[in-house]
Amino acid sequence: MHTTAAATESPSAEEPPQTLLDLITGVLSLLLLSSSSVQSFVGRWQVLATKLTSLRSSLAALSDSPHWSQNPLLHTLLPSLLSTLQRLQSLSGQCSSSSFPGGKLLFQSDLDIASASLSNHLHDLDLLLRSGVLHQSGAIVLSHPAPGSDKDDLVFFIHDLFTRLQIGGVEFKRKALESLLKILNDDEKSASLVAKEGNVGYLIGLLDFNNYHFSIREQAVTAVSILASAGNESRKIVFEEGGLGHLLRTLESGSMPLKEKAAIAVEAITADPDNGWAISAYSGVSILIEACRSGSQATQTHAVGAIRNVAGVEDIKMALVEEGAVPVIVHLLDSGTSAAREKAANCLSILASSGEYFRALIIQERGLQRLLNLIQDTSCSDTIEHALRAISSLSVVESAARVLSSSTALIVHLGEFIKHGNVVLQQISASLLSHLSVSDGNKRAVSSCMGALVKMMESPKPVGLQEAGTFALVSLLTVKSNRKELVRDEKSVMKLVQMLDPKYEHVAKKFPVMVVAALLHGGSGGCRKRLLAAGTYQHMQKLVEMEVAGAKKALQRLSGNRLKTMFSRTWRE
Repeated sequence: MHTTAAATESPSAEEPPQTLLDLITGVLSLLLLSSSSVQSFVGRWQVLATKLTSLRSSLAALSDSPHWSQNPLLHTLLPSLLSTLQRLQSLSGQCSSSSFPGGKLLFQSDLDIASASLSNHLHDLDLLLRSGVLHQSGAIVLSHPAPGSDKDDLVFFIHDLFTRLQIGGVEFKRKALESLLKILNDDEKSASLVAKEGNVGYLIGLLDFNNYHFSIREQAVTAVSILASAGNESRKIVFEEGGLGHLLRTLESGSMPLKEKAAIAVEAITADPDNGWAISAYSGVSILIEACRSGSQATQTHAVGAIRNVAGVEDIKMALVEEGAVPVIVHLLDSGTSAAREKAANCLSILASSGEYFRALIIQERGLQRLLNLIQDTSCSDTIEHALRAISSLSVVESAARVLSSSTALIVHLGEFIKHGNVVLQQISASLLSHLSVSDGNKRAVSSCMGALVKMMESPKPVGLQEAGTFALVSLLTVKSNRKELVRDEKSVMKLVQMLDPKYEHVAKKFPVMVVAALLHGGSGGCRKRLLAAGTYQHMQKLVEMEVAGAKKALQRLSGNRLKTMFSRTWRE
């Protein structure tokens, strides 16, 4: 079979689209005829004939699209398609004459390459047709939708840029990614629409190091990172499309900028408790630990955040220990950014609450001392909260409890948190203060927080606040000077009496009763007088009748002074 003139012309992107389409249609018609009469590799040509028939249908659909010729993607796609068809026509001529100058193996290879190229062209044409961008004038060179644009316009633009992303070369991909990043950065709400309407799986595939230019990968990692961080819906789609595995590989082997973006995305994905298990499936524990150990400060911050997110997953806890996570996390308490220190403290608080083994390991790595240092060095309430929770869990270890009980700096800080901290810090600090064996001298040092502890007793929320305040106050009242100081605080005494009133329902009566009993401990006449003068006696009588725990004994102590006064007066008379 002889090659036609049309087939020998060199396809050019400069040709008008209609001219290129006419040339393609002519060569395609000849190929469909010749594919049925070849003498060699008949099976392969039967497969090719099926593809050529599909191509004819696609070209018909293309020409029916009202604005197909305006699409710049076709300026690249059509010349490439024509070149492939011309190559196939030349190969069909050799098959018809059974002439294989380079041998059958080489010919077979050439035929397979041309067939694969044809498949790629079919895929691109199908994608272009399904995207709908050929049905609107100006498609593919659309201006960026303005803020507040109609949803349909934004959806069309998303389809458009993902078409460019999948069909075009490096420059088309770069420009498409620039458009995508602009959408994602301009409007946070657009992320869910991009995730639903765009091909997130293809976007994630651009993270593959082996196939794409660095700038493409960097833009793709940035886009995936934004999608993963934007909300539950887009994060779920990124995870379901296999994004976590690609991101972990990027975190392991990428450049520093890529690692930072990947770490942000991994932290966002693992924030969903349902995704935590997958870290182990992708061997991500060791990758995250190494990122904490040797990554940039930004990478460390988000990597330890991801570890924090999965530290509560049972299967991952032991992996963290086995891979050496604890010393790395402890080190971040004083070497990381403020955000990294907060997340590291949070992570240690989770591990410290997980059991004796983890507590021993943290103490062994000098985690307790670094947590104490962190409390003194930071003013961030969230960081302090996590550090205190970790310290509180570690305090059940006898050796740690001795260190904490003798730390005047810690006790003073606890007093300050009780006075000036938020309600969470108050509760944790009061609870820790009540559980430690604090010296009398240190109890006197924090006596100024007793008024705040009384106020805590009034608050029904959060659960446990009243109890923590009561126990801490009772602990401080074992010191005589503190008892005297509290009863001199008229405001606190009036609050205490109000809490004793059976009509005051916001406080469990056992708590103020415990404080009254503590104030009367040691037989201080001055404390009794002040409590009696404030009206405590009547309330205590009613609480005894109500059988409130401890009320009877407290009333006996309160009454003792009154009986002595009566007997003394009678004797003098």
